[in-house]
This record gives sequence, C-alpha cells and structure tokens, in this order.
Amino acid sequence: MTEWEQHHVIVLGPNICETASDIFKSPIFHRILASFIEDLEQHQAPELEAIKPFLRTPAGKQGSGTGASNLWHKEALADLLLLLTEYRPDEISKRYPAFNPVLARKTMLYDFVEKLYNYWRKYARFLIVDDGCHQAGETASDHHKFIELNERFTNLVLEIYRKIGANLMEKLPRVYRQLPCGAGAGILADKIAWDIPGEEYRQLQAIPFIQLVVIEPPLVYYPKRNYRKGMFMPVSHNPLKHSQLEARDWLCYPAKVGDLLTFIYFHKRYLPLGLSLANLFELAEPAEIQGRRPEAMLIFGVEPELLGKRQTVYYEDRQAGIVLGLIGRTDDVDYFGYFKKMVLTLHNLIAIERGYLPVHGAMARIVLRTGASANVVLVGDSGAGKSESLEAFRVLATDYMRRLTVIFDDMGSLRITPEGEVVGIGTEIGAFVRLDDLAPGFPYAEIDRSIFMNPHKKNARLVIPITNYQEVTRGYPIDLFLYANNYEPVDNKHPHIELFNDVDTALEVFSEGARLSKGTTDEEGLVHTYFANPFGAPQKRDQHDALARQYFSQMLARGVKIGQLRTQLGLHGYEIKGPEAAAKALFEFITYGG
Repeated sequence: MTEWEQHHVIVLGPNICETASDIFKSPIFHRILASFIEDLEQHQAPELEAIKPFLRTPAGKQGSGTGASNLWHKEALADLLLLLTEYRPDEISKRYPAFNPVLARKTMLYDFVEKLYNYWRKYARFLIVDDGCHQAGETASDHHKFIELNERFTNLVLEIYRKIGANLMEKLPRVYRQLPCGAGAGILADKIAWDIPGEEYRQLQAIPFIQLVVIEPPLVYYPKRNYRKGMFMPVSHNPLKHSQLEARDWLCYPAKVGDLLTFIYFHKRYLPLGLSLANLFELAEPAEIQGRRPEAMLIFGVEPELLGKRQTVYYEDRQAGIVLGLIGRTDDVDYFGYFKKMVLTLHNLIAIERGYLPVHGAMARIVLRTGASANVVLVGDSGAGKSESLEAFRVLATDYMRRLTVIFDDMGSLRITPEGEVVGIGTEIGAFVRLDDLAPGFPYAEIDRSIFMNPHKKNARLVIPITNYQEVTRGYPIDLFLYANNYEPVDNKHPHIELFNDVDTALEVFSEGARLSKGTTDEEGLVHTYFANPFGAPQKRDQHDALARQYFSQMLARGVKIGQLRTQLGLHGYEIKGPEAAAKALFEFITYGG
C-alpha cells in the first residue's frame, strides 16, 4: 500500500473504472480486499467463515489470507464477486462448481459483502485526474465532463453493490438508500507554468495545480489530531535547498488568501485536509497562476528530518519575494488547523511588511430591521467567541436583522485608504468552527455543504463556506472594533460592551490578549497571547506595535468606537447563551448608539 492508503486515504485515477470487471481486476480493489481481510483476521470477525475456502495456501494449509502466497485466493474471490453482479448463486454453481463451498454459505457471504462495502466507504476516497493541458477546467464543457465522470463512477459502485446483494438474497430490495460510495471528492489537476524564482523551487514545477474540485457532502474525515499546538517560527535558511519532493506524491491548491496568491503544496497523505481547503480559501484560476510568482507558499508534508526539532517553520526569501512555510510529515500535524493557521501566518507576515495591521478576529456588516447598520470587528484568539458570535447573529437573524454579510471569520487586515478611512479586508471564504459552540441543529441544517472532522471527539470541527470572495476583498470601513472577552461574567460593573476612550487603554487590553482556553490548542485555563494573534504578530512585534498604535489612533480620530464585548464563551454553561446575549447587546448598541 502507498503511504496515504495506510492512512485510510484512497486515490483513484487517472484511468477511472468504467465497468464491474474494471473494478474487480483493479490493483486498488485487490489492496482494499487484502487490507479488509487482514482487518477481519485481527478482530477474529465471524465474516471470515464466509470465505474460509479462499484462505488456504496452495499447499492446502491454513493461511492468514494476507501474504503474497495467498494472492491467487483473493483473485478468485474477486472473480466470484464479479460473477455475482450478473448471476444468482445457483447459476454460478452449475457453471463454476469450484465456488460451491463458498456459495453454500450465501447468507454469510452477504454479510461479508456488506462489511466490505462499509469498509470501502470508511476510506477517504479521491478521484484525481491530471488534465494534461494548460487550460484545465476553463470551459463549462470541461467542468461538465469531469462532474459526469465522477457521477458515473459513483453510480457504478452503487449498481455493483446492489446487484450482488440482490443476487445473493435472490430478491430485490424494497428500500434503496443512496449512500455516498464513489469518490467523496473529485479533483481535476493540471501542470501550469509559473514564475519559478530559483533552482531550489524548480522541483515544484512538476507538481500539478488543483483546478476543479467536486465535493459530495457530507464528508466526514478523521485526522489523527484534534488540536494545534505551538507557534510557527522563522528559520535563517531555505530548507527547500535540501529537499527532494516526488511530484507524484504531491498536489498544489492555489489559494487566493485575501488579495495574496498562495501556493499550498501538500503531500497526498494529507489529502482529506488539503481538499478541505476548498471550503476555506478561494481557488485561483489558471490565468491567475500562469507566468506569475506567488507572494506566499506552504509545503505541507516534507521529510521531518529536513526541519530538525521544529516541524512548523517559515523562511522569508527576500531575494525571491516569497514567504515560505514548511511543515514536516508527521502524525502530530494531522489537523486542519495547521493548514489554516500556517497559511494565515504567511499572510500576516506579508501584511505587516506592507504596512497593514493583521487582525485575528471576525468582521461582519450588520443591517438591522430598525434600519441601523454597522461594520463590526471582533478580535480574539481561538475559542474567544468571535466565530461563535457570528453564528449567534445568524440564529437571531429572523428577529433582529435584515442582512448579515461576513467579511472574514477568523483573519483579516486593516488598511488605511488614501482618504484616511480604516477598512477591513478578509482572507477566507469559509470558516473552521467548533461543533460544540454552534446552536443545536445548525450542523444538520448545513450538512449539505460541510466537511466534518472528528465529530465524535472534543473540539470536533466543521469547515463550511460562508461568504463570497468579492465581499472578502471589497474593503469595508470599520464602525466598531471590539475585543472578544470570553472570561469575564457580565454584571453591573462589567457590561456586555465596554468602550475605551484613549489609545493606551485600548492597546493594553488588546495586546494582553487574555482568554479562557477552550481546548482548541494545547493551552489550558486563562492564557495570554500578544494581540490575540500568535500568527505573525509576535514574530514581528516591534513592527506590529508601531502599526497598532498608528491604526488605533487613526480609528479613534475617525470616530470608530473601540472597546470589548464580553461573550462569556469560556464560562461553563454559557457556550451558546453567552454569545447569544452578547449578540443581542450588540444589536441594541447599534440601534441606539450605545
């Protein structure tokens, strides 16, 4: 098995199966079958009894069923399954009496097939097709053909499963369930010539760019980790100079992170996480890649020995004009937060160099039924309640709001226009949010668009698209700039909204970055993070300090209200009602001007 198949990831293509014979004779099916039988043996599963005749060595001894000497038995089993797509057991027995010992246990064989089908469905299944031309996915016809290919494969797998079941039980089912069983995601990839800045980057030239993604939700993935830890730190040399990447093991997701072009290269071992980027960042078009050099690059899954003790690093290649992030290929980083936060760290480093103030927070344009409106920024680190407050806005929308436009859900930047106005620009079209902090029923209402990750564990997450790229990059003027305080209870002395009238007081609260940890990282209790933003701000603290004072002074001079919003999200029992109460207080503040 390949490395990604060992991690329960299956890659189909480039030549997709068109018939039942193609499937049962394919190397992928034989590898899945071998892995399935090995799994049954490890658990001493009763379904093994159904195929016992196939688990004997050629010499007649009992075998494990997983070694190379038993391969011919698996091929025979595959042949029997192929026959069962066309014939009933009694018909097969007459033509091929060698199968009689297995067909005599057809009920047990049916159970074996059911379990094999479910085992296949538990894999993260990807159809990857390399288009082989520089105009991949550029026409509606290209899109339609690829979507049709994906649908044909799904229908083929479903048809095979149903035919085998019907023939074994010798009756047609009365209830049909359209279970996801083909490729959970289809990827059309293409090699595109881009502006390669130096010899160390040339090894990336052969890695294809993702140009079209077809998702069949709900997708449920089970990464090996459920939280992120540590910070992304700089290195003084370019690790790519010592790397050797095999193009066949890699894909690139060309992302538009705000108005920055970022090439996100990832090893196929992390395909479920890499594919989930489609719900978070806008996918760049071929014309936006051709002949162009990205501002940032992430190489996710390099050999861990290349990076030494630190497995999450970045290098500012000033000569090439690229900020390069690298993450080692280990189980420790098998979590979507590493993709998201490293990309946003690269964005923030570039923003600071360009004189923008990066903001770890959420921004929304709120238009109330009363006619009042405001563009609101909530600043806070992971678990502070910024995203959860946005969800509370949605829950209360019917009663209070005419319109809610999300500009960014987790990271953006402030910029000063030539006219002196401070505006907010976002980075993402989606959100990576905790299931525990959403209103009951919300994940089910959005199940047709969501990618779920470890839904059975603490800090379970979903990745969901929430806004369009045009809104993200439009640039909305700021009206309210609030720190998301999740640790203080609301009382007479501590209202939901507290305003600051001077720059020093505001900078003190924001730079302290206090919050109660919600288990989204390796931190516990009341913790402090500089400006609630470990993604670039502490790494360039001197520059950030100067920018923060400049932007806060400019906002207060322009009449922008700066303060804090007590979400109470970190307090027990207030995970949902805390952000809802904060949202109501904010609506009242917008209506009556505080």
